[in-house]
Amino acid sequence: MDSIVSVFRSFVNWDVKSLLLFTAVFILTADYLKNRRSGSFPPGPRALPIVGNIFNVDYKRIHESLTQLSERYGDVYSLQMGQVWMVVLSRLEALKEGLITQGDSLADRQVLPPLLDITHGQGLIFSSGNTWKQQRRFALSTLKYFGFGKKSLEPIILDEFTHCAKDFNSYKGMPFNPHLTINNTVSNIICSLVFGHRFEYSEEKFMKLIAFFDKGREIQGSISTQLYCSFPWLMKHLPGPHHTVQHVWEDVKDFIRVELEEHKQNWDPSDQRDYIDCYLNEIQMSKGQADNTFDEENLVMCAWDLFLAGTESTSTTLRWAFLYMAKYPEIQAKVQAEIDGVIGQSRQPSMEDRANLPYTEAVIHEIQRMGNIAPLSLPHVTNKEVQLGGYTIPKGVIIIPNLTSVLFDKNEWETPNTFNPGHFLNEEGKFVKPAAFIPFSAGKRVCPGESLAKMELFLFFTSFMQHFTFSMPNGVKPVMDYIIGITLEPVDYEICITSR
Repeated sequence: MDSIVSVFRSFVNWDVKSLLLFTAVFILTADYLKNRRSGSFPPGPRALPIVGNIFNVDYKRIHESLTQLSERYGDVYSLQMGQVWMVVLSRLEALKEGLITQGDSLADRQVLPPLLDITHGQGLIFSSGNTWKQQRRFALSTLKYFGFGKKSLEPIILDEFTHCAKDFNSYKGMPFNPHLTINNTVSNIICSLVFGHRFEYSEEKFMKLIAFFDKGREIQGSISTQLYCSFPWLMKHLPGPHHTVQHVWEDVKDFIRVELEEHKQNWDPSDQRDYIDCYLNEIQMSKGQADNTFDEENLVMCAWDLFLAGTESTSTTLRWAFLYMAKYPEIQAKVQAEIDGVIGQSRQPSMEDRANLPYTEAVIHEIQRMGNIAPLSLPHVTNKEVQLGGYTIPKGVIIIPNLTSVLFDKNEWETPNTFNPGHFLNEEGKFVKPAAFIPFSAGKRVCPGESLAKMELFLFFTSFMQHFTFSMPNGVKPVMDYIIGITLEPVDYEICITSR
């Protein structure tokens, strides 16, 4: 009897082992067949089964990791992130080929799970196809009507600077963190365009809105969110910050919905005061049209996108600007001297002053280059098979434009890793913009807030330099390290801002 039991146990143990072995072989074989790529597909590091190249990348310095990989695998190479294939474009020629020459084939946006849960394919930034074309065309034409990138927007920006300056002066040159004030200042420009009014910095609901955006941006760049992109089927059922960010962004959308309801109560089609009014009119005008994408939920999502595109780039760049001016006081003094000579202290700057402030312009552009706030831009996806760099990339593959590899390319810049305004000046001291300066990306999906950001950066930076001097607290050296989220932002710091 004992011998029969022993044989049975041996059979069961062997059967379980066989089942586990068969399952493992089946999964590995299926993974291999699914992710097998032809010889014409871009090369890349060897991928592990199931997880692919997830462990080849340092997520805290992902843009640096991807740039280093390009040195080994070329300007067009591939990565398998979990079950998702990506192709990384590095350096200027590869980016120009992908984003401009083959721009139509890469015009769609890959919306990864954390953002798809929020956007549902709507809005300006993360939509594709007909939705993107309609919404982008409407947004650009409407905001242009309200002064987007035009002189008529100058008074709004310069007026907001006076509120910011008042806040800065309240610290009387003592160390403080300018993060919140700068976010408030820049956000109010978008509030004026989208909602038709600004908020006081101390207004509770405005403070909540800014806090929501800060928290959402921080979580969006977390490792938890990155894992959700690669393994959505698993991460949906696991706790973590990737769930929190959805609630945070929903709170932002609820804020916009409240503004929308207030607009609807006082809406007059003959008096269009802001973006929301114009959008409500477009909803009425487009009813019954084929392929119409205008509705209230898309309006909320577009407003959300405008805040993201119109606030984040400028506020983060200005925070880098303060640090670089404190780190290089001799450059700050030269900027101030140029501004004093051209504008003086008795009037506010104007966009017309740009042509007469070449050194100031050069410094602003070098801050953008070194700040590198959108190091990997936003992901695209191929909408058909495409040839890039001599390789064949199938439809549906994510394309990552590595802007870092261009902005710090030793073949494009004299001293790529050093803050040097001379990168944007010719021998006569006149401002020049090299082709490799692409902080807003390029092609059909170039940042929709670019023209506004350029105007804000010039007017805000010039105004700050005209009225203040920036320095670090006694005994403190500037820390130029960064935190990567939606953008590359400086680690929070305290600074002394002294009235001139």
